[in-house]
Amino acid sequence: MTSAISPTLLLAPSVIDDPNSFYARLRAEAPVWEIADTGVFAISTFERVAEATNRVDDFSSNITCLLYRDGDGLPCRLVYGDAGVQALATADPPAHAFHRSAVFPDLVAKRMTELEPHVIVLTEALVKHALDEGTVDFMTTIGNVVPITMISRLIGFHDSNLDQLMRAAFDSTAMLGSTLSLDELTEHINRTAEIQGWIASQLARATEDPGEDLLGAVARGLIAETFTPMQANVILHTLLSAGGESTTSLLGNAVRILAEHPDLQQHLRSHPELIPIFVEEAARLESPFRYLMRSTHHDTAIGGVEIPAGATVLLLWGAAKRDDAEFVNAGVVDLERPIPKRHVAFGRGIHHCVGAPLARMETRCVLTVLLEHTTSITLDRDKTPRWVNSLMARRHEYLPIRIATR
Repeated sequence: MTSAISPTLLLAPSVIDDPNSFYARLRAEAPVWEIADTGVFAISTFERVAEATNRVDDFSSNITCLLYRDGDGLPCRLVYGDAGVQALATADPPAHAFHRSAVFPDLVAKRMTELEPHVIVLTEALVKHALDEGTVDFMTTIGNVVPITMISRLIGFHDSNLDQLMRAAFDSTAMLGSTLSLDELTEHINRTAEIQGWIASQLARATEDPGEDLLGAVARGLIAETFTPMQANVILHTLLSAGGESTTSLLGNAVRILAEHPDLQQHLRSHPELIPIFVEEAARLESPFRYLMRSTHHDTAIGGVEIPAGATVLLLWGAAKRDDAEFVNAGVVDLERPIPKRHVAFGRGIHHCVGAPLARMETRCVLTVLLEHTTSITLDRDKTPRWVNSLMARRHEYLPIRIATR
């Protein structure tokens, strides 16, 4: 079934900036939307997104193409098929389990505990600087700085140039943003060679003496031939990109919500124990990643819609998390929402984001410090916040705020 919804709406600039009315229309009119003549399908309801994530044999995590926007505003596929390297986030069973087990234990326990005080110390210094200024771009001052610093430390990179790593992280998600022209997409693909070369040098050093960090864990997996050198490179590149982008997006989105709701701010200052629940609501309302891609290796169907082999399927997390059929008053912050983590902001199923605990911890720490040291956070009325131009990343490129203290 082909919906009457215009296929140009998916990548329309107005929808990229403010997608929620469009998401609601998709959920109502085309929960599984065939975007005419593109080979692309979009799934928007919580029920169908959850179903697709559980059907790993039908909806493969392998990325076999990238999307770009053509001159008519339509999503087009740059197909590379089997030429891509599938690792961790894009690997299917059984390879996925091997890749995840190589990095997951280090990510969730010991390393997280070690990093938390460093997050607090770094944030306190950044907030002090912001308070001295009074009016700042939150992203440049805090939101971009904390995540890239921490993911570099978590991985165990040596001699990191944080600006270079942040550009590389943003470039990677931009390639999945679907809004670049073909020429722009090609330019981004070519730029990845630089960071891949740098990561290869880090891996070569780590294989000589693997440390007790993620870089060491991946190096040991490489030595044990759990994955190939290219897969090892892709795993580290993915962790860098996801660890930088997801937390950066979540931080900016959470601060934007606070700046627009002074009563909520004050409530959290009085009840800091509720900050972790607010983090979940911020993630639900403004998903750091608005979609993830799936591929079909054989003919299948979902929600009564036939999907042929070779199709590209977009699981629209951003739409699913605001589904009123699943969440009461889905469009508002509810600090008493039952099972607050029952959203899909960090994916679902076997591909639930391995970096989710890191994103939650960093965001909790940053918001706690920010609220402790301020009496008010407001948007700068003289300047307009700006979203990054991406179908995938829900991140502020620019978020001017005014902060005050006692």
